[in-house]
Amino acid sequence: MERTPVWLMRQAGRYLAEYRATRAKAGNFLALCKTPELACEVTLQPIDRFGFDAAILFSDILTVPDAMGLGLHFVDNEGPAFHRPLRSEAAIAALPVPDPETELRYVMDAVRTIKTALAGRVPLIGFAGSPWTLATYMIEGSGSRDFVHAKRLRYERPDLLKTLLDKLAEAVSLYLAAQVRAGADALMVFDTWGGTLDPQGFRGFSLASMRQVVERLRQLAPSVPVILFSKGAAAHLGEMAGAGCAALGVDWTASLADARRAVGGRVALQGNLDPAALFAGPEAVRGLVAEVLADYGSGPGHVFNLGHGILQHTPTESVAALVEAVRDLSPAYHRGS
Repeated sequence: MERTPVWLMRQAGRYLAEYRATRAKAGNFLALCKTPELACEVTLQPIDRFGFDAAILFSDILTVPDAMGLGLHFVDNEGPAFHRPLRSEAAIAALPVPDPETELRYVMDAVRTIKTALAGRVPLIGFAGSPWTLATYMIEGSGSRDFVHAKRLRYERPDLLKTLLDKLAEAVSLYLAAQVRAGADALMVFDTWGGTLDPQGFRGFSLASMRQVVERLRQLAPSVPVILFSKGAAAHLGEMAGAGCAALGVDWTASLADARRAVGGRVALQGNLDPAALFAGPEAVRGLVAEVLADYGSGPGHVFNLGHGILQHTPTESVAALVEAVRDLSPAYHRGS
């Protein structure tokens, strides 16, 4: 490619008026996720508006634990929660591994619908939450500031946490492989809360379980590239590059130049503009895009993205300016490569 490709995490979302209209039509967020035609509609909205170089499935990372019977629901102004959080060894032992084409059939139908609607315009990225990130929600029962219940299990019963993560690694692997069979061209694992762990905990629980997912996918979907993204884990990028993935997402707390040195060419890098930068206005955004491109430097192996998901009230003109700036400025970094 003669320029740096660009797409944004959470590019289909509440910052778009057309998304808000579709969500209102669905009635609520879960209904939107569980209606394949509407999930397809919102997946394509940012492609139609901005011409991103990839589409990402519109869904939620908590579909897998919901399919395991924990009772996902959304609380106004608070976010996702479970009716039946995991608070005992018996509850963990009783967790089933869902069949992606049964309990999660609506996701696979959405992938198939989106793939048909895209008609080859751009590749489709499927995704899942990492085992550790899913475990935090399942144990806490909702989002958390300090993850006391999950971290207590990490320190008090690491064996039981490992049992849960092993089961989740299998469930996530089967889920992602089914997305590939339904039409996904690439896969991304979101380790939103990996950076909350101590270094030993990150290696032993978060990274180890993501490695399990990648290794299992080598058996189930060997030709499909996998992107790993662990928020707040910049210190571990070198280790993550050895997990067998094709690319690593980098959040805005890390320099892409440092990340590039850490991975040593073993994987591509994706990132890493601070999502809040998009509130600065189009002219400022262009300069900030230039800084990110210069930070990575010349040559292939960079996918322009944000360092985390796009924020709710982001001005659409800033997103358009970002895409335009990447297209205008990035070819200079690919000449002769």
